[in-house]
Amino acid sequence: MASNRTPVKIGIIICDRYRNCAGGKCLRALQNREGAFARYKDQEVELVGYTTCGGCPGGNVEYAPAEMKKNGAQVIHLATGLIVGYPPCPYLFHFKEFIETNYGMEVVIGTHPIPESYYQNHKKMGTWLNAKWREILIPEMVDKEQRLNYS
Repeated sequence: MASNRTPVKIGIIICDRYRNCAGGKCLRALQNREGAFARYKDQEVELVGYTTCGGCPGGNVEYAPAEMKKNGAQVIHLATGLIVGYPPCPYLFHFKEFIETNYGMEVVIGTHPIPESYYQNHKKMGTWLNAKWREILIPEMVDKEQRLNYS
């Protein structure tokens, strides 16, 4: 994917309950431009930061975006784990608003496609029924085959 274009620099913030995550699904989705990374299908991307929120209520969200911004981050992705864990992160929308307001960076909710097992569990529980969730989840919902590939 060589190009003369300047890469979009991104940072990823994951849920602290997954702090031992090696980032495999996020990085695979970034490489393949799947899930929320499909938005970069025709662009170069450079990952300039990867960290956890710091645990509830997300104290690291106050500081990590500043470091990522110093590294050139233009967009922060709040990882899919913040959506699919149970319960979904109660601070997710606050994180988005805080980062956009205080750091002037775009925030995208999601990284990799939602794994099918999580999709089925949340579907049974009705977690994502309201319109606010449905709008956010569009890039991560993808098709069943792709959700199975991330299970």
